[in-house]
This record gives sequence, structure tokens and C-alpha cells, in this order.
Amino acid sequence: MAVGTAKVAATVSGGRVNLFVRVLILLALCAGPGQAVAQTGVAGPQRTGRIEAELVPLSAWAAPGSTAVVAVKQTIQPGWHTYWRNPGDSGGATTLAWTLPQGARAGDIVWPVPERQRLAGLMNYGYSGVVWLPVPVEVPASARVGTVLPLTVKASFFVCSAEMCVPEDLTLRLDLPVREGAAPPDPRHGAAITAVLESAPRPAGIEARIALENGVLTLGAAGGPLAGRDPGPSYFFPFEGGIIDHPAAQTGDWGPQGLTLRLQSGGETRAAGLTGPVGGVLVTAHGSWEIRAEPGAAPAGTSGTGVLSEAADAAPAGPEASNGTGLAAFAQAVLFAVLGGLILNLMPCVFPILAMKAASLAASAHDVRHARRDGLAFLAGVLTTFLLLAGVVLALRAAGEAVGWGFQLQSPPFIAGLALLMLAVALNLSGVFHVGGGLQGAGSGPLARLPGGVGAFFTGALAVIVAAPCTAPFMAFAMGAALVMPWPMALLVFLGLGLGLALPFVVVSLTPGLLARLPRPGPWMERLKGLLAFPMYATALWLAWVFSRQTGAESLGLLFGAGVLLSLGLWLVGGGQTERGFGRRGVLHLTAGAIALLLAAATGWLAAIMPAEIPVTEPNGPPVGATSAPWSPAAVEAALAEGRPVLVNFTADWCVTCKINERTSLTSAGVKAAMDRSNAVYLVGDWTRRDDAITAELQRHGRSGVPLYLLYSPGSAEPRVLPQLLTEGVVIDALKTAAS
Repeated sequence: MAVGTAKVAATVSGGRVNLFVRVLILLALCAGPGQAVAQTGVAGPQRTGRIEAELVPLSAWAAPGSTAVVAVKQTIQPGWHTYWRNPGDSGGATTLAWTLPQGARAGDIVWPVPERQRLAGLMNYGYSGVVWLPVPVEVPASARVGTVLPLTVKASFFVCSAEMCVPEDLTLRLDLPVREGAAPPDPRHGAAITAVLESAPRPAGIEARIALENGVLTLGAAGGPLAGRDPGPSYFFPFEGGIIDHPAAQTGDWGPQGLTLRLQSGGETRAAGLTGPVGGVLVTAHGSWEIRAEPGAAPAGTSGTGVLSEAADAAPAGPEASNGTGLAAFAQAVLFAVLGGLILNLMPCVFPILAMKAASLAASAHDVRHARRDGLAFLAGVLTTFLLLAGVVLALRAAGEAVGWGFQLQSPPFIAGLALLMLAVALNLSGVFHVGGGLQGAGSGPLARLPGGVGAFFTGALAVIVAAPCTAPFMAFAMGAALVMPWPMALLVFLGLGLGLALPFVVVSLTPGLLARLPRPGPWMERLKGLLAFPMYATALWLAWVFSRQTGAESLGLLFGAGVLLSLGLWLVGGGQTERGFGRRGVLHLTAGAIALLLAAATGWLAAIMPAEIPVTEPNGPPVGATSAPWSPAAVEAALAEGRPVLVNFTADWCVTCKINERTSLTSAGVKAAMDRSNAVYLVGDWTRRDDAITAELQRHGRSGVPLYLLYSPGSAEPRVLPQLLTEGVVIDALKTAAS
């Protein structure tokens, strides 16, 4: 017999339990004459640092052909919460993926009434503390008495606080004994599950109607347990998001037959109107019931007697408890974003763009008006590019894609294009061709040499594309918080990151006293221009190496060919510019240059779309130092089961900070000796190409980019997160602590 949410769930009405619910519970508990209690074989609770979950039974055993009830018990750490079937304004509902014996079938979750949790001006629907999610399971008639029914479920939770949200996947197991006869309630969990089933919302013969007028939804409900009494504080939880404005207050009236609630319409309702019935849970002081509101005017007798009391929200979690507004957590995220952006200027990630900033600054240092214009244009370029990249990340995540910060450098076509652009930048600084005149506006190359502030704008854009994929201290918290906030707040946090990255350049460009300390224009500027070309050549080579790691030798060869054609084309264009400078048309040079550039583009595209020769699966650390193996959750668990510490390095070939840490702090002889003494395992998670498993693990630790260094100790549930800038001493000391 299939038992769904509506059939299993029940509530207390006037202090008496619905008879139908009693019958269902007895069906789950009984199948004949009573016998002694059997010992339930439970695999036990599984836990992370935020949540503990366990699959537990309602009854001590199950009979063949009966309906058993099991529950996912959640014990949530203080300050954290999980979500109802409609999570509200953020988060995600708990989902269950079952692995059952042949003939067994699991029903729907019986959802308890959720709490209303206000966070940062939003309204979430979820649970805190200890929660049971009961599920009916049909036991096949072929189940043999004396055996066990193995039930396995992968429970996927979004566990969130006021500051961040972490996806948690836990695999839970319950071996439920199969016996004949009536089974008493499980002594540990039976009473609690029964209480959830008795109080869970269910249909109760309530007639409901809903209408939309001037952006306000009027919900009328009459009959059944609503008739003849004051409902008290009342609230409507819709099953679907977008129907109502979740944070808005719900007000209304009551009458002799029921009540009327006025709800502010949500985004989908405002856009499309009422397109059909609205289902949900109506909660009053006397109980909660599932209702299905058909479009139409409120039933008679649902108003006129009194005003409904407003239902109270659940106590806020974490920082929300102290201010009640949620603005403090948002302000903290923005502050950390600005600080993280500032520190990013000191990280090795920005080495490729130092030449851009230096050339831009030298070009306009002694022209206050131009310096101010370039500084503000640079800021606009940085903020615009941060905004675009953040928008793409948020949109992909909303569509269910597992992406993180720096996703653009996981794309071989993007890397190929960026490498060729950096080569063009270097050739421009070397004087092979010119866009504009002299060094004025020579931010970094063709785009940065455009007239006016346009060049400075594109210098800022290029700086973000090259430097932003790596993270700095404070950035991890800011980006982790932003990715679970509503999109307007998330974009403001990312703008804070951009402001921090651009701030030093902008402050210098807007401060005449600092500009006056720079040398006056002269021949040194042309020499500086030529010198600054070499970091750009190095950047182009570094990107080509990253491209080879993502694709293979044949693709790299094609990219080198595209680079040669690009260089030839730009040299020919430069020759044409020289011809024009002498009063000649230079048509031959310019035409040949255009053809070479087209061939370079075609060759570069062919290199980018060629299938990779071999996937990048081997660790990307250097051959010296500690021996590494590829990261996987199974590899971590296996090492911990042997009592060995585990050092995990989440890295990428395009992350300069990662590479420097590996060379100086992770693969030295001293670290290798410390690894040997502690019998530690060194695992590498290579994020050079897209890897959804690594992306999920980064998210689980509140990160959206690399580097991330984790040190697991035997017997400890959660790893220690090491600093993003490592030293050999930090790693050695951490290994000593993990082994002690």
C-alpha cells in the first residue's frame, strides 16, 4: 500500500488524533500477533561539522507486504539550518535518493511545518535543531522473514547560516529486520516519529479560493477545522516559490466559517498572474492543513468577526540574533570583499598585470586631468568586468551548473585567445605596431592604447580577467557568502572585490602629490615601455603552458603556429603604419598583415577546439618532494581509516599563487621529511579543467576558487584549513600537530 504525504501526515484537532492517522500508524507497526522486540541493525549517524544525519525506523521491524515508516533524523548545529520543500528566498530543499531492494518503494517525504527564518531581509522556510523527515516504504511481499531489508539513501542537504551555505551529501543506511507479527515502536525513535506524523499537515476538507488584485493575493479558506472559532496567528506556506513575497507580512480577518489572508504577490505571480490553483500549508493556532486554493473570490463567512493575529517568525540564527536585520552580515561580506580585493594586489596572481598598471601610471603621471580620467576609467573597467563575471557565475549556478570563481580559465578556447592577446600586448609595447601615439595611454597593449579613457577602461577589464581567478585572504568568506545571497546583494559584494582591486591605482591617480613624485616624462618612458613588454611575453608563454596542460602537444603546436602568424601579421601592420608615416599608402603591408591575422585567428580556433589528447588526471605538482596522488573523497576516507593524516592541495595550473606555494612550501625536502615522519598522504585536486567534484568540495568549505589547502587528522571530523600563502614552516608545524 502506497502511503504518501497526505495519507501519512496527521494533526491534533481539538486534542483528539485523527482516527485515519491512528490506523495508518498501526499499519506501519503491525502485521499480526505480537512478538518480542528485535534488535534493529542501524549503520549509525553520519556527520559533518554542521549537521548529523541518521536513517531511523518508526517500528522495531517490518512485516512482508506491509508499509514501514523510516525517517531521516537531522541534528543541526546551532546557528545553522536546513530547508523545507519550498526553501523561500534562498537555499534548497532536502532531497533523498533511495537505493532499495527489488520490490521495495519509497514514498514522498512527510514534511513537518517549517520555521520562518528572516535572514538579511529575506524569508527562508526551514528547520533548526533536531528534525525528523518521515518517509513511508513499501516492503515487498516477497521479503523473507528472518532477513533484513537494506535501506540506503543519499540525503542532500543545504546547510546554511546567516553568512554562508554549504551543500552536504550524506549516505545513510538502515538494515530493517523482517519479521512476522506486530512490531512495537522503536524504543529510541518511534515516539518522536509518531509525533511528527500526527502533527504534519494533511487535507481536512477546507474549501480555499485565491484572487489577485493590484499585486495583492487574497486567500480565503473556510470549513472543516476552521469553522466556528478564532484561528489565532495564521500563516500560509506555498508549496512553490515565486507565488508570494515571502518576507512580506501576512494580514487578514476571520469569520464564522474561516479566515482571509492578504499576501503580497511574488515575482512569478506579478509577471504572469495567477495561472492556476495554488497549493500550500495553512498554519493556525489550532493546527496546520494542506490546502489547494482555486482561483476565485473568498468563500462566504471568512471575514467580519475579527482581525487575525500576525504569526511570529522563528528566532534568527547566528549574527541575525544580535541585530534582527541581517544587514550586519551583508556589511561584513562587503567589507571583507574590499579587503580581499586590496590584498589581491599583493598576491602573486597579479604578477601578469603589474606591467599594465605600471605603463598606464607612467603615461599620465604628470597630467592631472588625464590621470584622474584614467584612474576612474580603470575603476569602471574593473567593476564592469567583475559585474559581468559574477553575473555569469550566479546565472550558471542558478541553472544548476557547478562553477566557481575563475571558471573562464578552465576553458581552452578562452586560454588560447588570452595567450594570443597577451602576445599582441607585448608586441605593441615592443613597438612592433602602434595604436595611438607615444606612450600616452599605453596601459598594456592594443585595447589599452585606444583614445581617451577607453584604453584605461580595457586595462582594468584585462586586469580582472587575468588576476581575479585566484583568491586572497578575506576573499574566500566574501565570495562564499555572496554565492548564497540574493543576486542584488551578491553583485554588490563582487563590486566590493573590484573596488578593492582597483583602489590603489585609483588613489594614486587621484592624488596629485603622489603623481608629482614620479619622474618627469622623457626618453626613459620609451625604455620602460620596451622593458614592460617582457612580463607580457612571459604571461603569454605561461598561458600557452596552461593550454598544453588542458589539451596536449598537438593543440599546443597549433597555438604556437597561431602565435607566429599573429606576430607576422602585427609586424606587417606595423610596417604599413611606418609607410603611412612617410606619406605612402602602405596598402601591401596592411593587406598582407590582415590576411596573416585572419590565418592566426583560424589556427588559434582550430587549436582550441581540438579534442584533448589525454585528460588531465595526474597531479600537477613537481616531481621532487612529497609523492602525490589524485584527490577524491574515497582517497581521503581510506587514508583516515588507516590512521594517516591527509594533506589536500586544491590547485590549478593557471593559479600563480598555487604554483609558487607548491614550489616553495609543498614539495621541499623539509616538507617531504615531515610527511614521512607523520606517515601523511598528499593528495592533489587539479582544477585546471572543470571538475564538478572539486567545485562541490570548494563550496563545502565556503570557497569558490583556488588555492585551498586542507589537513585532515585521524579522529577529527573536519579538516584544518591552512593559509592561502604558505611557508615551509607552516606546513611542517601543521603536519606535526596532525600526527600528534
